[in-house]
Amino acid sequence: MHQHTLVIATTGRGLVDVTALVRSVVAAASVDVGLCHLFCRHTSASLTIQENADPDVLRDLETWMSGAVMDGDPRFRHRDEGPDDMSGHVRTVLTDTSLSIPIGDGQLLLGTWQGIYLWEHRESPHRRQIVVTVIT
Repeated sequence: MHQHTLVIATTGRGLVDVTALVRSVVAAASVDVGLCHLFCRHTSASLTIQENADPDVLRDLETWMSGAVMDGDPRFRHRDEGPDDMSGHVRTVLTDTSLSIPIGDGQLLLGTWQGIYLWEHRESPHRRQIVVTVIT
């Protein structure tokens, strides 16, 4: 087993492609067949596998999410860190804090157009941690 924590500096709300960083952890583990598990150590950021070819997909996802979960929603009581605080938590509930991806021939077995993304749900920049565990 091999484990590494990635630290990702976000620029604020949006999706950050972390595929290359995860691939490098898998390569360093020298595992032919196994499983790559990712865990985001935050409650207002998440992980997703999405299309990596057309950036409009990422923009459209953010547009949809912004309409579905609005900042400052008057129904939210938790606002300790501003109007995007509780909406960030709800966005995380609707997405994932962990992913598992199979490894074959020493590579992540992602589809042709799939990339791994950290989805920052807060407006301001943050330093986010993703624990990458490679299991044989």
